[in-house]
Amino acid sequence: MVGSDDDRRPEQVNRSTVSGSADLVQARDVYGGVHFHSGGSSPAHPPPRQLPGDVPGFVNRVEELGSLNRLLVDEAVRATLIVICGTAGVGKTALALRWAHAVRERFPDGQLHANLRGYDPGQPSRPEQVLDRFLRALGVPPSAVPADLEDRAALYRSRLADRRVLVLLDNAATVRQVRPLLPGTSSCLVIVTSRSLLSGLVSRDGGRRLTLRMLSEDDAVTLLRDVTADYRSGDDPQELAELARLCARLPLALRIAAERAASRPFMPLGELIQDLRDESALWDALTAEEGEEADAVRTVFAWSYRALDTSAARLFRLLGLHPGPDVGVPAAAALAGVPVGQVRQPLDALVRAHLLEESAPGRYQLHDLLRAYAVDQARHLESEESRRAALSRVVRFYLHTADAALGRTLPFYRTVPLDPPPDLTPLTFATAGEADTWFTVEQDNLVAATRAAAETGSPRVAWHLAVLLRSVFMHRNVFDAWFATGRIGLAAARSLGDRRAEAEALESLGKAHFQARQLVEAEEHHQAALAIRREIGDEHGTGVSINALGAAGPAASAARRCARVLRREPGDLHPSR
Repeated sequence: MVGSDDDRRPEQVNRSTVSGSADLVQARDVYGGVHFHSGGSSPAHPPPRQLPGDVPGFVNRVEELGSLNRLLVDEAVRATLIVICGTAGVGKTALALRWAHAVRERFPDGQLHANLRGYDPGQPSRPEQVLDRFLRALGVPPSAVPADLEDRAALYRSRLADRRVLVLLDNAATVRQVRPLLPGTSSCLVIVTSRSLLSGLVSRDGGRRLTLRMLSEDDAVTLLRDVTADYRSGDDPQELAELARLCARLPLALRIAAERAASRPFMPLGELIQDLRDESALWDALTAEEGEEADAVRTVFAWSYRALDTSAARLFRLLGLHPGPDVGVPAAAALAGVPVGQVRQPLDALVRAHLLEESAPGRYQLHDLLRAYAVDQARHLESEESRRAALSRVVRFYLHTADAALGRTLPFYRTVPLDPPPDLTPLTFATAGEADTWFTVEQDNLVAATRAAAETGSPRVAWHLAVLLRSVFMHRNVFDAWFATGRIGLAAARSLGDRRAEAEALESLGKAHFQARQLVEAEEHHQAALAIRREIGDEHGTGVSINALGAAGPAASAARRCARVLRREPGDLHPSR
């Protein structure tokens, strides 16, 4: 039987599949990782419960919730894939979360959640990254998570087979982001939110689409009343309706406007409305979105932003520059260049104004529209020097805190000494457990910080971070982050002409390829690192590279010979070869 092209790839020659349970495995030569994949998670592993908290102040949407319920329970229209689409700020995530919490008991085997960040200014989430997190949440040990997308998707489908799991994929931009994350069983339910129609999921994958419109005027007014009820009374219903219209009846804008009204309980609503109209006349619309709704949303942003005090307004602008998807209090302080004690009040002020969301205790994130607005304000009101300084502080905060965490968890792997930073205070860790938790929480931010350092003129920080993180990713089998930072670090080292740094980066990529069972690539990178180390007289590094090649070299050569034989290359049929 002739295998597929994928089966003949050099890095696949050592792959073995165990069907059913296995108490004994016998092998001759094994290179790379040894992975045992079983059909279900360990009985001791709890089912994932990843849904974020329900949205407070949710208003009505009775018709939409009823439609979703019918898609779940009515056999005539029953769906296992539902796409909720609509304009930015219309409340897609709020509806999806409200309904997911209402029906989660139907899915006792767990709930998975991922923000695909399809419309964020930064990098969107890639399906292989999401699958890595999902597989770990489903009980797959890090050492058993495959390196490539197709294998991860296959294992993910195997894990979900015959299970009842709800999967919520928020903020998808393309079908390509979603399709590898679809289970292969009708017992699971997938909810996708997007500004796009994602027609391919409907036409090819059998999804059902629910298009979310703006709130009705009555519901919009109800939302305004709910938010302001404890602070204001006696507001004219017609003025509330006018405020709702100025907000285009979009929940995101309505909540921000309502909070502004609540913070001024004695100001007549008519004056607030006139203030908002004046703001609309002054506002220079961004070009990222078009249409009346987008203009209304940005007008409300500007209206609320101008009411902030100086420190909160500056922090809001700088948060738009943060390279990662969310930010903790210490990183926010580093970004602003102030002590931690001075950043908590501005953070609280932004949360109260609904300009910032506290996604978890001490963790904050910006809605993608608000982030775009914050970036625009930073470009207009912060000098280029100020923006560069803020980014430099925060990426160096991640670098030096990661170094401190590695010193607590894997002290013998700190191969690149760092001088203490003069202008910021990195975190310290009392235990290895604390440091390990920090790496888990900040993983996406660390990758983003490495990329941002390289893109904003800090290549030395970029390659230092990349080399430092290799030990963390090596022990966690986090291939996507490892390859991404490794390649960034290599390019940064080369841009500096730093041969020692280049060798470190090449070694990191060699180890990543070897651990991912990509043996030919591993040998190539280790050979390149060895050549540089011999050239610059690095005796210790030369020994490290020779040792790495001792494992990777013979394995890669054997893999190449095996691959040539499988392709029926005549030369490899002769023993003399």
